[in-house]
Amino acid sequence: MAASKRKRRRSTYTPPGRREEGIPGETAPPARRAKRERPPAPWGKFPLVELIVLVSLVLLLVGFFVGEGRGIVMIACGVTLGSLAGLELSIREHLAGFKSHSTVLAGALTVLVVAAGYFLLPAKLFGVNLMIGAIVFGISFYAFREVFKRRSGGLGFR
Repeated sequence: MAASKRKRRRSTYTPPGRREEGIPGETAPPARRAKRERPPAPWGKFPLVELIVLVSLVLLLVGFFVGEGRGIVMIACGVTLGSLAGLELSIREHLAGFKSHSTVLAGALTVLVVAAGYFLLPAKLFGVNLMIGAIVFGISFYAFREVFKRRSGGLGFR
């Protein structure tokens, strides 16, 4: 039998692109960005937001099957609780510079202002109430966007 003419491997194998010396003229690959994590909740590891969402889903389902007056109140409470849970998470992520939620936060503030105007202004000034809401949305969107830019290191969105 003839002797083998194959090259013998080193004792520790490294793939061709991973050798220490590298390829001449090739630069090192760019460093990977660190993986971002969601900001921690102020109450620690307790899953408060998740429990509130669960309660709101139960209220929505039970309200749907109960019907009539009690069911409508349960559905309204479920929608309100779910919205507040989502709003809390949006505020936390936005102020930490994790993700931009400028539109959601400006919309929530606009809903509050328009709802207050609905109860405080006469019904014939509905158009004025909507104009006030549009102005509040524009100003608050700009302000929330600037806050996110400061918190995220200059990025307008993520």
